Amino acid sequence: MIITGIADEAGDHVDTQIAATKTLGWQHIEARFVQVDAFEKGSIHEIPEEAFDLAAAAFHAAEIQVCSIGSTIGNWAHSIKDPFDITEAEIQRCIKRMHKLGAKIVRYMSYAILEEGKENDLADQLFDERIRRCREIITQFEAEGITPVHENCMNYGGMSISHAIQMQEAIPDMKWVFDTGNPVFNPDRSKPRPYPRQSAWEFYKALKAHIAHVHIKDGHWNDASSECTFTMPGEGQGDVERILADLSKSGYKGFISIEPHVATVFHDTTETDDNPEEKAREQFESYVEYGRRLALLMKPQS
Repeated sequence: MIITGIADEAGDHVDTQIAATKTLGWQHIEARFVQVDAFEKGSIHEIPEEAFDLAAAAFHAAEIQVCSIGSTIGNWAHSIKDPFDITEAEIQRCIKRMHKLGAKIVRYMSYAILEEGKENDLADQLFDERIRRCREIITQFEAEGITPVHENCMNYGGMSISHAIQMQEAIPDMKWVFDTGNPVFNPDRSKPRPYPRQSAWEFYKALKAHIAHVHIKDGHWNDASSECTFTMPGEGQGDVERILADLSKSGYKGFISIEPHVATVFHDTTETDDNPEEKAREQFESYVEYGRRLALLMKPQS
């Protein structure tokens, strides 16, 4: 197993991401969002061409390999009701840039959950259309020698184990990136409301045969406040140590990619920048500490 990380969790700028990776002694990055020079931070497959070229050159000069892309394709910010042309354009931009980077794995999702208010799901989730689109996403990437992996996140495939299995049965060759932390705060929508949270271990076991990539985050869910407090790996309810041990025992040879969320939550729009320099330092240091803690968890016990 090879440890890597979603490097924008260490910092926005490409130089910061490289510095964190080098500090940890890693050779790989999972690229998601990045900022270079005067360009705004953005998805690695959506930033302007000049910005992308600068980022790619920086990774190359630092001898850092981009092993995978955490794309925004079909993610929780995309509606299944949006025209598929949007997705197709993202796919083509992503493929072109992945070839330039030499990346071979791409994360995608099965679009946002249709709701009327928080966790008040619509009865019709347009399952057939989601499957049609996921098949097309998979086909287009695989035709280019790229492995597409679906994440158990805030999308149809992450609604519950049952929903994930339903997708797997509809697309038997579908592969997954399993995130240990997502079940901690995601509701189990196969159960009656109010939804309980999911079990990371049970979700992992259900998908185990189809997992081609792994994300590590961890945390504690508080029912009273309906909030998740993210923790260092192995300190929360994500069954991190148990899952890592089982992956090792099963001969998993893929990447283990950290997504700490300890100092920053990627999709939290309430965060403020009252002290940006202090926040940046905390982000960097917590990312490095997270990587080191994970390495210790993965070290064989004598």
